[in-house]
Formats: sequence, C-alpha cells, structure tokens
Amino acid sequence: MSFLRRQLDKIAPLFEEGGRLHKLYPLYEAADSFLYTPGRRTSEGPHIRDGIDLKRTMMTVVWALLPCALFGMWNAGRQAGLAAGQDPGAAEAFLAGLLMFLPRYLVVMAVGGGIETVFAAVRKHEINEGFLVTGLLIPLIVPPTIPLWQLALGTAFGVVIGKEVFGGTGMNVLNPALTTRVFLFFAYPAQISGDLVWVAGREHWLDGFSGATPLAHFYADGAAATAGMSWSDAFLGLMPGSFGETSTLCCLIGAAILLFTRIASWRVMLGCLLGMAGTASLFNLLAPSPEHYLALPWYWHLVVGGFAFGTVFMATDPVSAAQTDTGRWIYGVLIGVLTVLVRVVNPAYPEGMMLAILFMNIFAPVIDYYVVKANVKRREQRLGVQ
Repeated sequence: MSFLRRQLDKIAPLFEEGGRLHKLYPLYEAADSFLYTPGRRTSEGPHIRDGIDLKRTMMTVVWALLPCALFGMWNAGRQAGLAAGQDPGAAEAFLAGLLMFLPRYLVVMAVGGGIETVFAAVRKHEINEGFLVTGLLIPLIVPPTIPLWQLALGTAFGVVIGKEVFGGTGMNVLNPALTTRVFLFFAYPAQISGDLVWVAGREHWLDGFSGATPLAHFYADGAAATAGMSWSDAFLGLMPGSFGETSTLCCLIGAAILLFTRIASWRVMLGCLLGMAGTASLFNLLAPSPEHYLALPWYWHLVVGGFAFGTVFMATDPVSAAQTDTGRWIYGVLIGVLTVLVRVVNPAYPEGMMLAILFMNIFAPVIDYYVVKANVKRREQRLGVQ
C-alpha cells in the first residue's frame, strides 16, 4: 500500500492547479479519498473533534445495505428459476442473481458517477462519497428485469434533478434514489410494477408466470389474498420483488447497524411504523368485510412491498428528512400514514412508500420550521418575553 501511496503523491501535481490534468482533479481526489484518509487539514475554525465524517458515514450505510443486497441476489436468482419451472440450488441461485444485479449496478455507477464527475469538474470541487450509497440503493429498489437503458435514463434523471440541481451532496431536497424510481415508475410503469414484471406464482410462490406484483394482488383480491401466502416467507423475503426490498429480516439487520452507529434516526423509523400500523388498524375497523383490502392487517403491510426497506434506508436520509427531534416524529408518522393511504385508497399506485417519502421530503423543512417556531414561543413564554 505504501507503493500506491507514493505513486498517488507522485502524480498529484498533474491534477493540481496549473497541472496539465487539473480539470480532472475531482477524479484524482475521489480515488485518493476512497483509498486513504485525505491529507488536507482545515486551517480555520470552527473545529469539531469527532471520529465520523462523510466517508465513514457513507461506508457504514453501505455495510448496512449488504445483507439486503446479498440476499436480494440469491432471491432474484431463485425467483427467476422458479418462474422458469426450476428449483435452483443456493449457489446456482446466487450466481444467477449476481449476473442480474452486477450489470445494473455497473450501469448506475457509470452513469451516475459520470454525471457527478462532470458537475464536480464544472464547480471545481471534490467528488463526494454520497453516490456510494445512492449508486447501491438504485439497483436495489428496481426489479431485476428492468432494461439497462431505462435504468441509465432514470439514474441520470435522479442524479441531476434530485441532487445536482440543488448543489450536490448535502444540498438535495429529494432523495436521489427515490427520484430515480419515481421517474421510472411514471415513465415505464409496466416494467416497475405492472404486467411486464416477472414473478413466481402467488400460490406458495412456486408456479411461474409473468404478472402483477404481490401488492397489486392484494388490491385486486383484498385480504383474502393472504390465504395462499406465508407471512414468515414474506418476512424472510422468499417472494418476488426488487433486489433489496423483499427481506424484512435483512432490513432489520441493516436498521440495527444504522441505529448502533447512530447514523439513522430511531424516531423516524418508529414513527413510520406507528403511522402505518395505526392507519392500517383504523382501516381494519372500516372494512366492509374480512376479505376487503381495508381489512389487510398492519403486519402484512410491513412485510410486502418496500415499506421496511424505505423506512430503514430511505426515510432516514439525514439530508432530506426532518432535522429536529419532534419534527422527525411527525415526519415518520406521516410517512406511515400516507403509505397506507396510497396503498389502500388509490389502485393506480399499489406501493405507496416511495411517494409518501418524496412527499414528506418536500414538507420536511416546513415541519422543522414550525417545530422551531413553537420551541421559541414556549421559551419566550417561560422567560416572560412579550
């Protein structure tokens, strides 16, 4: 590693101001920062002594995503085999899923990373590590069969419109990965959640056919659709869906990592769960029959679709989420409420989680504004300020 360090230092003058390759400095800086701790030190205050920085934060999120990613590869390969009338072994299923995931990951990294490099060069600043997470999130929230050209187009839209137009990492109002998915959802709905998505059979997930996703079946058949399903299989993730969203168990492992390292807010996670469970329970009371979609219990909403994945990895985005403690409670609860409302009331959008998070991303600053305003008012009353 010392040899690599010496080589990087040797070519550094070429990329610095006045060097022949100074316009490509963001690429050099990104490689140097990724491999080593940056050697620069801040020269002016204020200073905060802490062991965490953007690089460590992003890498921690990547580690938290790995259980979902690895399980998603295996499950995608298994579901593809089942849809073809086969029952692949564990190694065969994982290899098949890896061959589906890897091209999509490379396309996302090439397109998104290229765009970030261009913007960094134009703005003359370094390439941030934020895309390490976004680049992994995007292939995890799309179906395994989505065409590569659609994924490239959606990634470009998500990075530019969802992030770079606001100023880049730390400035975005919307979650870039969800912006990519919502673009693909409205531009190519059949490939995201419609009839062109391959799934394994709804009856014990064994018979192969191409058709609607499980949430769409819930809307069509109501709570009666759960009769042919296993909640434990849905919790473990033994069902069709996007690479990273099927296993609630893997999402909970990721949540434990993020909460232990204090990267994510437990208030947002718990608020999402309480909002979803409360709204679903209220709809249960209003259901005209036990078979109606309104009668679908909250614990089924938890394990199907992208609720668990969105709660752990999307709603807790530290940039686009609410920043105050009280605001995080409100933000999380409203995401849970809106998710169930969209799922149950609107048949055109069977998922709901992505729209709920993006909607609340927009209102997060408003929530924080009124929370802070209320705190100031209470302090003024306590101090007797007129």
